[in-house]
Amino acid sequence: MPNRMERVSTCDSFDALPAPYEALFRDAGAASIFSSLPWFRNFAQTVLPPDARVRIYGVHADSPERLALALPLYYETRGAGKIGPRRLLGLGNYYTPLFGPVVSERSGCAQDCLNALATALVAGRPKWDMLDLHPLAAETPLFDALLTAFHGAGMMATSYFRFGNWYLAVNNRSYREYHDTLPSVLRNTIRRKTARLEKSGRLRVQIVTDSEGLDGAIAAFGQVYNASWKTPEPYPRFIPGLIRACAKQGWLRLGIAHIDGVPAAAQLWMVSAGVASIYKLAYDERFAADSVGSILTSRLMQHVIDIDKVREVDFLSGDDPYKRDWMSHRRERRGIIVFNLRTPHGMLGALKHMGGRLRKRLAAPRTVGDHDSSEKSIEVHDNRPQ
Repeated sequence: MPNRMERVSTCDSFDALPAPYEALFRDAGAASIFSSLPWFRNFAQTVLPPDARVRIYGVHADSPERLALALPLYYETRGAGKIGPRRLLGLGNYYTPLFGPVVSERSGCAQDCLNALATALVAGRPKWDMLDLHPLAAETPLFDALLTAFHGAGMMATSYFRFGNWYLAVNNRSYREYHDTLPSVLRNTIRRKTARLEKSGRLRVQIVTDSEGLDGAIAAFGQVYNASWKTPEPYPRFIPGLIRACAKQGWLRLGIAHIDGVPAAAQLWMVSAGVASIYKLAYDERFAADSVGSILTSRLMQHVIDIDKVREVDFLSGDDPYKRDWMSHRRERRGIIVFNLRTPHGMLGALKHMGGRLRKRLAAPRTVGDHDSSEKSIEVHDNRPQ
């Protein structure tokens, strides 16, 4: 089926979405928090710089009243197309554990819809030079379909490694059944440290799931984070905004462990569509010897498995060694970088990119199982629970 440009429309704000966009994001958000309007709206409101502009591309399926998919992007106006390339970027950054075209499970996503999207992107005005989308789920058919669409539109598109993603397949087990599969050292640590703290009456754990007491929980989370090993948040409004949005939607599982009345560990989890996402973890290093982070992880794990009955627990971003103690499987999140070969900046960028990959391959001999040495790797969250 040939691409039809009239099937593609754009919207420049999340504040007043046309009805077809609103319906698509609502449907997709029911399947994934990271495709939902609350997620994107909070990101746009708290992270984007003043010179950034949102542009959401939508592909209509059978009529103007229905969208098959949408792709939320942004671009920066300062210097773009003058002293540097004009870049379109996926609406996300290091806060984003998963990105991609927003697709309704009811509408499906055929290759011809992605082809129409790619054709519209390359023909858009003003012309862009480079498109970067990440982190994408590499195991899904959508990933390869995107590459096919970009190639078919005459662009150069390559993929690169972003980070490993560890997750737990619950398989209808109870928490006790899951707990028995943990490494013996971890099980014994949790048992001994919990018993000692509870016997002395020093430990109190709360799990906040709605707006009741939310202001105090957000303050406690910030107190723990500021006392942890982590650097200050570059966008201090993002996490409080996300917590409030999750509370409103019923997704929130905010755990706070207190020792001697002091917030000692804090973890932001989110639950939706049968998946518990472990988003942000921190502990006060004064309490490191008490393993309070691991204790809190075990309590939240018990909550999401036995009470929320999730089918999957997702540790989101990074290959930190401790994650394999808690999780059962690993998959990859990758990026796709696209160069517009119809513009000087795009052609120059493609040549530099190919040259850089070739140089790195020649300089770093590969062994079986290695990633391409030109691939990029990033740890998005430092989530040490201990």
